[in-house]
Amino acid sequence: MRYFIDHDHGDSIRGWIVPDNPLAISRVMVSVAGQRVAEVPASVIDEAFKRNGWHATGQCTFVLTAAEVPGLPDIPRLELYDADTNVLIYRRMPQEGLVRLRTMLINTSIEPETALQAALFPHFQHCYFGVHKLPDEILTCVLTGPAAPSAFLSGAVTIPRYENFMTPDLMITAILVQDPYTEMATRMRWLKARAGDALDPTRGWRLGPLAEAAAFSDEYDFADVKSLKRYFRMLPEPAYRLLYNPLTRQLGTRMPEDRLHPGNSIAAIEILARVGIVGHRTRYHAFASTLFDRLGINAPVPVPPPIPAETQALAERLRTVKAVEEMLVFDVAMSDAVKDSIDKSWG
Repeated sequence: MRYFIDHDHGDSIRGWIVPDNPLAISRVMVSVAGQRVAEVPASVIDEAFKRNGWHATGQCTFVLTAAEVPGLPDIPRLELYDADTNVLIYRRMPQEGLVRLRTMLINTSIEPETALQAALFPHFQHCYFGVHKLPDEILTCVLTGPAAPSAFLSGAVTIPRYENFMTPDLMITAILVQDPYTEMATRMRWLKARAGDALDPTRGWRLGPLAEAAAFSDEYDFADVKSLKRYFRMLPEPAYRLLYNPLTRQLGTRMPEDRLHPGNSIAAIEILARVGIVGHRTRYHAFASTLFDRLGINAPVPVPPPIPAETQALAERLRTVKAVEEMLVFDVAMSDAVKDSIDKSWG
């Protein structure tokens, strides 16, 4: 699915959606105050879509007026979604006080940065969270989005694959590096918490290859060091990929299935140096303050959610396991370098 918004003139909104099915007619869903008020099919044929091989008929362009959406000129806030994928394609809202910048918060944890997302959401016209879960074509539309200069994107994207969309002239980029041991503990507990889903045939498919990793994790006692050592000796491939130097993988490879080599750690450091704002979870206030200042937001910075005691305890146990030290050597080096840099700047 591809999309674009041509204009919003108040009394009319025009754009196009090219569906995945080249024979289908796309439909835009209009939402006001959280209520669906209209569903409008594309009505205009554009031969360019046929020439480009994107669509069989070219009927992809929609036009919204008061005829389709009663009272359209007087509605200050509305949202448009692709009816098939439920992806937000446009949000109308008052422009006063909005941050007129495109901003990408690169998530490095398996858990989203909910505090920052909630704090920044009111300041942007368009917000997309979990963008790494979007299909490639949709993510490309979200990343380019020239019609949406006020946009906040957040997700665990693989940077080398999309870095050309995130250059300084196109958007502000920010990344919050995690403590590697704490992040490994978070990921392990994330897997164990989903063991029930993994074993349920009606839900296991949602985990994809991680279903095997989740079921495997449930068989081990993370509170016991001997059990932990056995866990790392027997790791299935999906679990190994999730836990082995995840920051280096995210910054130094292009595809999830790429093998990780020492050379990738060098590439990861080079890419990290090109990110606009680099912070560390243990120096959260410094990162959030810098980000808010760069965006021109005059508001209290959020407080990060506390790390669960069970996760902290597991992280400390992991520091005593030799196999874990070897699995995180690249990430630990980057994490320490980021902390040292922040301490020098804020010291």
